[in-house]
Amino acid sequence: MATTTKIRPRTLIRASGGPRYAAALAVDALGTGLLRPFLLLYGVTVLQLSAPVTGIAMTAGVVLGLACMPAVGRWLDRGARSTVVAASMLVRVLGVALLLAAPLGNAWMFAAAALFLGIGNQAWPAAHAALVATVAHGRERDAALAGGRALRNAGLGAGALLAAACLAGGATALQALAAATGLAYLAAAALAWSVRLRAEPADNSTSDDVGGPAPRMRTLLAANVVYVFCLNIPEIALPLILVTQLHASPMWTSAVFVANTVLVVTLQVPVTVLLSRFSRRAVLAFAGVVIAASYLGFLAASALGHGWAAPAVAIVSVVCTLGEIVYAGSATALVAALAPAPVLGRALARFQLSTGFGLAVSPAVITGLAALGPTSLWGGLAAATLLSAGAVATDKDRGTRFSGRDGD
Repeated sequence: MATTTKIRPRTLIRASGGPRYAAALAVDALGTGLLRPFLLLYGVTVLQLSAPVTGIAMTAGVVLGLACMPAVGRWLDRGARSTVVAASMLVRVLGVALLLAAPLGNAWMFAAAALFLGIGNQAWPAAHAALVATVAHGRERDAALAGGRALRNAGLGAGALLAAACLAGGATALQALAAATGLAYLAAAALAWSVRLRAEPADNSTSDDVGGPAPRMRTLLAANVVYVFCLNIPEIALPLILVTQLHASPMWTSAVFVANTVLVVTLQVPVTVLLSRFSRRAVLAFAGVVIAASYLGFLAASALGHGWAAPAVAIVSVVCTLGEIVYAGSATALVAALAPAPVLGRALARFQLSTGFGLAVSPAVITGLAALGPTSLWGGLAAATLLSAGAVATDKDRGTRFSGRDGD
């Protein structure tokens, strides 16, 4: 068992990259929260595109954005850290600029904007994790990664609330929110770049082969594709079930989303620290069990009468969020522990590829299963998640070829 890390705010900020970097994360998250939840509305309301065209453009942007990850991984393995984080923010400034410049009905410019926003959104997690792994080590690094997630969720929530309050202004308000988002990304990029953090590569070579091959982590990456579905449960699955199948008030959906955000912000660091006495692999497997149990809870709740179903779903969503917190606090930390420093960037890039792929396909899978009924949706997700948890727990390739440890 590992020694439990204690929470010290100053130590946590230092381990997360320092005050300026923490400010960059907060500003970036606030800007993202202003626009990302309403990007579809921007395409439909401001550019007057059809909803299907807007949705396809947004999905294409996410998927094509994943193509940048191999290059991001190699860039990180050459020692870049804060520069990559700043670049992931700057490329989103370009995406916002294209949004503002797009004329009415121009689907191609909206698609290009979604692409640049997608590139930045996909590149940022790996770059951020690599930066934190350079500053902090061991369980302090885990706590710092958890702290960054909590801070980001707080910024996203605050930005979304601010944006929701401004939506009464219609298309003009959405354009103003987009402009504010671009300014926030620009300010965040300047703050991140000013940190000027760089890691020394293993040698002075600029070859793509520097440091040797990155760990494959096939089982972990495959399991992560399934695990990551839990991130879309509050935004896609539960609204779909509550509103269209249980005919509950949309207020229940809002309550679930707010509760999810509050729990992540307040519990991400404490839960990660509390579980630091156990191996990261065991904690990740445990997260899968908790998430699967919540899916079965949703199945049971959906079978209740309409008067009880919505409150029961809301209660079970707390369990799902706890599983999400445990998963988020252990998955990236396990990858960082398995990968040696010379190939850390490529390992994190591969992990982000699996995360991005899971997030991209989960809406289609969730809606497809939901059309077959609650048993297919929740039973299918529970079975897949339990299988993934078992695969993580029993995986024979524990990274000893690469780092000599299994993430303990």
